[in-house]
Amino acid sequence: MIFFRPSLKALAITVAVAAIASAVLLAARPQPIESSVLGAAWECTQTAFILTSCAPRAPQAIPAVETSRSKEAVRPTSG
Repeated sequence: MIFFRPSLKALAITVAVAAIASAVLLAARPQPIESSVLGAAWECTQTAFILTSCAPRAPQAIPAVETSRSKEAVRPTSG
């Protein structure tokens, strides 16, 4: 069998590339930002300190049907 033992230089380059890739991925993650110009009805994110995108906020979901479990959880007390 042939075993390949990486040199110290190759190992250092691999670690450096992994660290740089991690830093780039962390910086590219969308960050929520406040937009006072658009108001509270809009949600904005900034990616990699360059690209900013905004979208209207989704309305809060309101349950259309009350389930029987929620009725059982709140039972009227007698007395």
